[in-house]
Amino acid sequence: MKKPIPLIAALMTFAAVGASFASGPVSTKAAADPLFDSISALDTEVFTAFNTCSEPGQLQKHASYFAPDVEFYHDTGGVTWSRQEMLASTEKYVCGHFRRELVPGTLKVYPIKDFGAIEEGSHRFCQFDSGKCEGLADFLIVWNSNNGKWQITRVLSYGHRENK
Repeated sequence: MKKPIPLIAALMTFAAVGASFASGPVSTKAAADPLFDSISALDTEVFTAFNTCSEPGQLQKHASYFAPDVEFYHDTGGVTWSRQEMLASTEKYVCGHFRRELVPGTLKVYPIKDFGAIEEGSHRFCQFDSGKCEGLADFLIVWNSNNGKWQITRVLSYGHRENK
């Protein structure tokens, strides 16, 4: 069985103090940065497919951004250990039910030397049937860049709460 606790602890620690590391500056929208621009654009692509996953081909497009062995940690939903498992949950609980919106001004990007980047931010969830955006949560996404192709290897979605 996998032991994810050290990974989670390392990610949480890095996210909490990452801006103070001299070798890992944070990129924000206020500072023009190619890494920030790339990850921001990827976030838009991933979640455009997520938000339209009930349309033909969009769930598969969404899947293409994730490594086959992606680990997804959700504070209220538990852990999934693969892209296949994660997408089954997305199809069952998300597609046609709600959309995700990035909370403006919350996106931060941290480089990971010789690997990729950590994306951090807050997002809200809006119901299709009512149009209400009542859910809010924080997230960390670990991106790997391999020969110019970016893929998500880890996701943490936590701190789910009401959007007031």
